[in-house]
Amino acid sequence: MYQTPAPLLWTFDTQRNNKRNLVRGAVFRRAAAVKTLLKTIHSDLNISTMWLLIFLVWLIIWAGGTYWYLFGKPSPFSLESVRPPGPREFDQKKRDKVIKQGFSLDKVPQNLDVIVIGSGIGGLSAGATLAKAGKRVLVLEQHDQAGGCCHTYIEKGFEFDVGLHYIGQLHENSLLRIIFDQLSEGQLEFQELNQHFDTIQIGLGDEKREYTIFSGKTEMKAHLMKQFPDETEAIETFFKIMKVSAKKTHYLATLKLIPQWVSLFLLKSGIANLVSPVFRLSGTCATDLVNTLTSNKDLHVIFSYLFYGVPPKDSSILINALLVHHYKRGAYYPKGGASEIAFHIIRTIQKYGGNCLVRAPVSQILVNEKGAAYGVKVRKGQEEVEVHAPVVVSNCGIFTTFQKLLPPEIQVKHDIQERLNMMKHGRGSFLVFSGFDGTEEELGLVSTNFWLFKNNDMDKSMEDFFALSKEEAPDNIPMMFITMPSSKDPEAKIRHPGKSCMTILTMVKYEWFEEWKDTVVRKRGDEYHDYKMRFANNLFDWACTLFPKIKDKLVFQDVATPLTNMHYLGAQRGAMYSAEHNLDRFHAEAVARNRCNTPVKNLYISGQDVFSCGIAGALHGGLLCASTVLDHIVYIDLLILKKKLKRRKARELAQLAKKKLQ
Repeated sequence: MYQTPAPLLWTFDTQRNNKRNLVRGAVFRRAAAVKTLLKTIHSDLNISTMWLLIFLVWLIIWAGGTYWYLFGKPSPFSLESVRPPGPREFDQKKRDKVIKQGFSLDKVPQNLDVIVIGSGIGGLSAGATLAKAGKRVLVLEQHDQAGGCCHTYIEKGFEFDVGLHYIGQLHENSLLRIIFDQLSEGQLEFQELNQHFDTIQIGLGDEKREYTIFSGKTEMKAHLMKQFPDETEAIETFFKIMKVSAKKTHYLATLKLIPQWVSLFLLKSGIANLVSPVFRLSGTCATDLVNTLTSNKDLHVIFSYLFYGVPPKDSSILINALLVHHYKRGAYYPKGGASEIAFHIIRTIQKYGGNCLVRAPVSQILVNEKGAAYGVKVRKGQEEVEVHAPVVVSNCGIFTTFQKLLPPEIQVKHDIQERLNMMKHGRGSFLVFSGFDGTEEELGLVSTNFWLFKNNDMDKSMEDFFALSKEEAPDNIPMMFITMPSSKDPEAKIRHPGKSCMTILTMVKYEWFEEWKDTVVRKRGDEYHDYKMRFANNLFDWACTLFPKIKDKLVFQDVATPLTNMHYLGAQRGAMYSAEHNLDRFHAEAVARNRCNTPVKNLYISGQDVFSCGIAGALHGGLLCASTVLDHIVYIDLLILKKKLKRRKARELAQLAKKKLQ
């Protein structure tokens, strides 16, 4: 029998072993690959789980932090702090102890938390909010009376308002009314004016046209449509713009409260425009927009009649629409006069351990070597005294703050100059205060305000007027505003029986009066007096065409030029509305950059330069400032209060209805 040779058997065994080893190796390699794959998958799962956990932790922290920021801090406001109004204080000496308390170091509260420079409504609203939040606040005022544009002055038995002529949006449970109630703790009372609150006259002589503005949720639009029956579509569209502007303006305010990089990201990415058209409206030229609505030039004037020194072509449609909307639910005037506002808000600040001192001109904001504000220098006679606090709020305007009060080495810094370059100086204001012997009934005076325009082209008339020489200007005034404070305040008859007063206002160029800037108030010389009286006489004569009986009853007249406003109000270049409210300022990105905090740590800006002009605008500037200082949005607290008040009102109405059924 044939047998396989041994060497060949060895070869076969070797080949068999090799094949077995190859198979075994392949199996091991595959097993290793699977094992590696499983490890990789497991590792990836661990990494994914880890990132998911990190994201969830971040989300929880963000949500918690946001909740704490919005709701976690105690509210400075409460329903319990509001009490029924007390009796009006008519004793001027007692009032002066509050609004005319002179500066001295012994009156400065100990352990100050905040110093506020300027006692206008922007400074007082910020100060009172911070005081109610537990901060010890000192308000310093350079004039001899607190209140800024909310102060009144009495001369020869006549009382004149300086800057507050009427306020809107003070109907029951409105946000602005709730704010005033909280700041004064319920002590401010307001008189609602007649439904016909404004009259607009356009043209002179036989070409004069007169239009009337009514308040009312539906009446304002309906009454305007009656006067312009062929322009119903234009009016309808403008009122839609008013509605959007009023309902969504808080989005613009929010840009100032959230981190700036977030605001700019939302704007630059276009996300903000998807959320609301208000961001586009704020940067839309008023003239351009109304030109798309109508060619009626008289209606153009009505859409922009509440002038503030900026022609419609340079102003924001949003601001002009907001100003008209402001009075839609009624126009109001403080009972007891404009000085009641300062009187009661200062008492709130004092109640919580603070104070307001006048004749306290701040000469410098103190800044340490680390670039942080820590107090102010106050001129007291020939000396300067220092008052220290960890927070300084300036309510005296961005130009005065950055160009006059900061140390020179801080003024020249790039970020300071960058903020200044965002703003322009506003137009100066010119006012004529006239006092008459006689009651409003005898003189034919009314609570309605009058806005007079020589023609219906506001852009051209304002441009032409401000281009005039100093000598030409007094005889070519294109527009003016007339208000009768004695006819608005029902208590004026008690304080000043048998007397009436009128305030006339127009806008002028500071440069026309600049040559007398270094003279002393009330001692500026005959040339200055004669020049300002040319303006005053022309304005008064124009007013006499509406109220002919006042001419023979005039017994007192005082005139305020931009230089007067600089002296008494501390208004830079006499601009009562502070920095110019032009279109560039209201582009959404500019709104986001112009905020309350400044390049100087612990220094904050309040008032009209924060958001918008007027009493309401300055007040909101104060609340935005307080929100920034506290790192807490106080508007959320106010909105919560508003909901509580609405629920309380609903319960009261339900109980009343139930009683009627019984």
